[in-house]
Amino acid sequence: MNIDVQKLDDVFLRMRQSLYRAILRIVRDAAEAEELTHDAYLRARRALDQATPGNLEAFLWQTARNLALDHLRRRKVRSLHEERDLEAADAVVVADPQPSIEDQAIQRDMVKAFNRALLTLPPRARSAWCLSRLEGLAYPEIAKRLGVSPNTVFNDMKMAMAVLLEIREKMDR
Repeated sequence: MNIDVQKLDDVFLRMRQSLYRAILRIVRDAAEAEELTHDAYLRARRALDQATPGNLEAFLWQTARNLALDHLRRRKVRSLHEERDLEAADAVVVADPQPSIEDQAIQRDMVKAFNRALLTLPPRARSAWCLSRLEGLAYPEIAKRLGVSPNTVFNDMKMAMAVLLEIREKMDR
């Protein structure tokens, strides 16, 4: 494993709870805060492919803060558009909600590829991913169900997400 990645993992595991609490104070939603905490790690991990930040702790803090603020902005914009009442004339210009045949085929291929990839994961990692992404449980809840520590759940999720991200990148090419 790359030395920078190992250093990032160590720093993130040490900071994870405080990052989560800081994000939670901003977004005021535990599930979103958990997701944004994980996204902050993934963004930092991707940034290592470009260059190593001088101060990983500061980089993680700023990344987490930016993600939380972006999330609030998106939520605000979404609420402005969702609250607007549609008149009969507006309803005519609404796009067909059904995806195109091509999009449906692409999605079917993506689901098949993800399913094959999930089957290659160790059972605990697969269970952790399913509990998180399909049932919407937070890492501490998953840890209780699986009888492991939250750090183990984080590592299992990191492994699962790396496998799925690799599949997604291959399909996008």
